[in-house]
Amino acid sequence: MVSKPQQVDVLLVGSGIMSTTLGTLLSKLDSSLTIMMIEQLSHVAHESTDGWNNAGTGHAGYCELNYTPQQTNGEVEIKRALSINANFEVSLQLWSYLVEQGALPEPTQFINATPHLSFVWGDDVAFLRKRHQVLSQHHLFADMEYSEDPQQLAEWMPLVMKQRKVNQPLAATRVKYGTDIDFGSLTRHMVQNLQMKSGFTLLLRHSLTTLKQQANGRWLVKIKDKSTRHIKTIDAGFVFLGAGGAALPLLQKSGIPEGKGYGGFPVSGQWLVCRNPEIVKQHNAKVYGKAAIGAPPMSVPHLDTRIISGQPALLFGPYAGFTTKFLKQGSFMDLIKSVKGNNVKSMYSAAKHNKDLTKYLVGEVFQLNKTRLAVLKKFFPKAKPEDWSLAIAGQRVQIIKNCDEKGGKLEFGTEIVSASDGTLAALLGASPGASTSVQAMVEVIQRCFKDQVNSEAWHQKLKLMIPSYGESLVDDAHLLKTVRDRTLKILKLQ
Repeated sequence: MVSKPQQVDVLLVGSGIMSTTLGTLLSKLDSSLTIMMIEQLSHVAHESTDGWNNAGTGHAGYCELNYTPQQTNGEVEIKRALSINANFEVSLQLWSYLVEQGALPEPTQFINATPHLSFVWGDDVAFLRKRHQVLSQHHLFADMEYSEDPQQLAEWMPLVMKQRKVNQPLAATRVKYGTDIDFGSLTRHMVQNLQMKSGFTLLLRHSLTTLKQQANGRWLVKIKDKSTRHIKTIDAGFVFLGAGGAALPLLQKSGIPEGKGYGGFPVSGQWLVCRNPEIVKQHNAKVYGKAAIGAPPMSVPHLDTRIISGQPALLFGPYAGFTTKFLKQGSFMDLIKSVKGNNVKSMYSAAKHNKDLTKYLVGEVFQLNKTRLAVLKKFFPKAKPEDWSLAIAGQRVQIIKNCDEKGGKLEFGTEIVSASDGTLAALLGASPGASTSVQAMVEVIQRCFKDQVNSEAWHQKLKLMIPSYGESLVDDAHLLKTVRDRTLKILKLQ
C-alpha cells in the first residue's frame, strides 16, 4: 500500500549532528518551513554522533598534530588548523545563542572545559617546538602554552607523567579552554527543541528507499516504516543527506551528476575505556600524540577525559580497523554495493595506491590486547589491563574521488556535495565533522537557499545566531576576542 505524497519544504535524512544543525538553523531563519527528519534507528543520534562513537573532542586544531603537517623544507603548515579553529568558533557561537534562548540546557550537559594538549618525545620535540612557535604568533592560538619542563608537564597531565622515566626529551603544548563534547546529548537536546515547533516532524525507524527528482524540481522520496513495512511517499522541496556513512549510497540513489565518481573507504575503530574513579579523577585533559608511520590521520593516539551523560571516564585510542560496513549498525555488503560504473575507476585507483594503509588497518583489527596496552603505556606508563575495557567506536567513511594524476584519491575530512539547482545536498567524510557542523551547514544554506540567504532578513538572523557571520575570524583579531570572550562565558569554558 502506497500513500499519497506528503509535501514538506525540507527533508532531513539522518538524525545526527549535521541534519539536526541544519534543521535548527532553517527553523530559526524561517519558522514557516515544514521540516521532516527521518531516522532508520529507534533513537536519535545513535550512530556516529553518539557520545561513545566518537572522541568527543571539540576539534579546534589545538592538539591535533595532523592538522599542522611539517613540509619537506621543515616548515610547519598551519592553514588548515586556522580554518578548523575558526570554524569551531562558529559552532560555539550558535550553541551559545541556543543556550541563551533556552533551546539548549545547562552547558555542562553537553560541553565541558577540558584542556587540549599535544604530547611528544624524542625527535618529535623539535617539531612541536616549531609548531608552537608558528601557531602562537596567530591570534587564534595566542593562548597556547609550551613546555619541556618535566615538572610543568606533571602539573598539566599528572597521570601521563606519573612514574615516567625521563630518559629522553619531552614536550607538550596546552590550551586551557579546550573542550570535551557529548555530541549525542547536544544533538538530542536540539531535536527535542525542534519537536516543539509546529512544522517539524520526526519519524524514527524509517529508511529512505528511493528518491527521484520531478519535472518541477521537487523530489519524490519513498520511505519505509521498518516497524510496519508501510511505504510513505514524501514530496520534498529540498533534501539533505546527513546520514553519516550512509550518505554516499543515498547520494548515489539521487543520480545527481555532482555525485558521480565519489566512492567511500570505511574505517572502523576501537577504544580502551577506563571507568575506575580513582584513575579517572587523576586526568583532566585531552592529550594527543603523533600517529604511527603509515597510520591514517584518524588514528592519532590520544588519552581523553570524557563526560558522557554526566558520567566521567577515560578513553584511549583509537585503534583503527577495516570493515566493509558504512555504519556501525550497517551491512557488510555496504562497500560492495557502493561500487558503481562511475566510481569503479577512482575506487580501484585509490585501493591500488593505498595498499599499505589497508594492510595497516587489517593488522589493527587482529592485534592482541597486550599490543593495545603497550601503546596505551606510552601515554600512561602504569596502566593495568584490568582497569580498561575494549569498546567499539563508530564507523567513518573516508572520501574517494576522481583524480587526474592517479585516477582516484583518498581524502580525509568532510565535503559537501550539492545539486546545481540547490534542491539536494549531502555531507560526506569524517573528522573534524561534528565540531565544524555549524559552518558546514551554513555553507549548505548558502549553496541551496541562495535567494533567501542574500535577503536582509536572513542575513540579520544569521548575524544574531552567529555574530561573526560574513566576517573572518582568521583575519580579525578584535572580532575573535569579542566572540571568544562571549562564548567562553556563556558555555562556562573559562
